[in-house]
Amino acid sequence: MTIEERIAKSKTSLFKAVFPNTTNHYDTLFGGTAMQMMDEVAFITATRFSRQRMVTVSSDRIDFQKPIPAGTFVELIGQVAHVGNSSLKVNVEIYTEEMYSDHREQAVKGEFTFVAIDENKKPEPLKI
Repeated sequence: MTIEERIAKSKTSLFKAVFPNTTNHYDTLFGGTAMQMMDEVAFITATRFSRQRMVTVSSDRIDFQKPIPAGTFVELIGQVAHVGNSSLKVNVEIYTEEMYSDHREQAVKGEFTFVAIDENKKPEPLKI
């Protein structure tokens, strides 16, 4: 399988509902909660691509473009953006959808870097 095919096959999408227990005093999703969800989707994407042990080593520029209100759905989409020797970058976007209309827009985007590790938690080359 080519790298392009692996990238396409590892694209990950996850839907969640934004409930009041995940919101701040402005009734919008906590930024930290959004980042946690993004890291989870990025981890799943990286692992599906590599089928190796992967760990987050950095999150690069998280852009919060729109607030995410309680009572909406969010879709998180992760896709491998760059493949290195032992690391890879995953772009994650969050789209917000109103529950009772077709309105949908991008709310957050960010990039996460992962490294493949061996059983001793030391970096190892990607097996691609």
